[in-house]
Amino acid sequence: MFIKTYSSAVFGISATTIQVEVNIDIGINFHLVGLPDIAVRESHQRIKAAFRNNKLHFPGKEVTINLSPADIRKEGSVFDLPIAIGILAVTKQVKETRLSELLLLGELSLDGSIQRTKGVLAIALQAKAEGFKGLIVPVENAPEADIVQGLEIYGVKNIIEVIALLNGKSNVLPTPTIGPAAFEQLATQTNLDFAEVKGQLHVKRAFEIAAAGSHNLILVGPPGAGKSMLAKRLPTILPPMTLEEALETTKIHSVAGKKRSAGIVSQRPFRKPHHTISDIGLIGGGNFPQPGEISLAHNGVLFLDELPEYKRHKPPRKILWVPPQCRSALLAARLGPTPRPH
Repeated sequence: MFIKTYSSAVFGISATTIQVEVNIDIGINFHLVGLPDIAVRESHQRIKAAFRNNKLHFPGKEVTINLSPADIRKEGSVFDLPIAIGILAVTKQVKETRLSELLLLGELSLDGSIQRTKGVLAIALQAKAEGFKGLIVPVENAPEADIVQGLEIYGVKNIIEVIALLNGKSNVLPTPTIGPAAFEQLATQTNLDFAEVKGQLHVKRAFEIAAAGSHNLILVGPPGAGKSMLAKRLPTILPPMTLEEALETTKIHSVAGKKRSAGIVSQRPFRKPHHTISDIGLIGGGNFPQPGEISLAHNGVLFLDELPEYKRHKPPRKILWVPPQCRSALLAARLGPTPRPH
């Protein structure tokens, strides 16, 4: 017996759809293939415990699961839910009629509850581009996925709700998406105001010019002069974010796993990293690339407090080996041509 479910993996700030292929055959074993990392391989134990604690049947046969395409490394626990639903569908505990039109995301706890995950907005945008009708996501991630128009977003709390939804016996309804009016209201809400700054006329004029032309600005002054206070209020005199800018910024914050009170980043971000931050933390990167503070400040303000305290790396010295017969030509090229006598 063979069943397919669909999930997604995030690489950088983009998502790739993953087919979760579940096959049951004669034998007693569990195989998980398709270049999974340790967190994905450990899904076997989480799924078995969740089934047992919710009185669901785990097949006592040979279960083979392939995460396709198999040449892309899969990481994280986001594949717990699609693997579990695939096993339930292949054993006829869940109807398979809607599995081809829905993407499933979420980590399973041992009691069957579904935990939040990262990169949901990037996944939702990719799902819409590929023609999927909806997403089943953890209830905490539902406001974030709701930003994308044209998708049915189902926020669920546990695997029992997912089973009832797929079997047509659930009261879980698609959550409403954020409209232009609601976004405009969110974009104008702020706790800070540039008008609160009294005096400092020349400095405020410099801030206005920098904000109008998207210029860099350096603040020099003694402690307590108001540099940080002014910098925190700079985003309030920048133009309100457009919906396109908000989607770009939210996508980056979603991939980085940053929690937000609202589903969308509606106000321009203000990032203030400490001067002891690592190069990867500031610029981004790593074995599994993640956005750094520079990327998290996209469409907003990056404030480098105590700028002289940041790391200053000397550029590496480059060693060039030159054959002996070419060294005179290299020396002439470095010194320049010999002046001609007048």
